[in-house]
Amino acid sequence: MVQQSDTPVSQIAQNLGINDNMLHRWVKQASEPGKRVFPGHGNPRDEEIAQLQRDLRQVKKERDFLREAATFFAKESK
Repeated sequence: MVQQSDTPVSQIAQNLGINDNMLHRWVKQASEPGKRVFPGHGNPRDEEIAQLQRDLRQVKKERDFLREAATFFAKESK
């Protein structure tokens, strides 16, 4: 609506009854590639997959840290 109109954002925000700063922020978020604009309004399965991917990244970081620590202590004990 904002991007397809010649009407100023402030006028559209006023017509919608919201603050124009909020509308500017929403437009900016919507234009960012790969970013979810309205999190929490998706499929619960998608949310679960996203959470599992975040957990996996964290576990991989922890695993890599422990590998480095084990290597360090193995060298120290020689």
